Amino acid sequence: MPEDNNSNTRKFIGVWFECCHTYGRLYKNKEGTLYRGRCPKCLRPIKVPINAESEKATNRRFFRGS
Repeated sequence: MPEDNNSNTRKFIGVWFECCHTYGRLYKNKEGTLYRGRCPKCLRPIKVPINAESEKATNRRFFRGS
């Protein structure tokens, strides 16, 4: 299987949406300031700010959304 070296792939984080017990993705906006998305079932919006300089910064890629 060839490696995917496509630099156009969008960055995302995985989220478990507790509202509908389903998994979804939040994609990074063009400015690179936050991840934004919606619950795939009820369409509740969610956004997660990106601040790599913060003491609370993390390298995790999967989260729970309430």
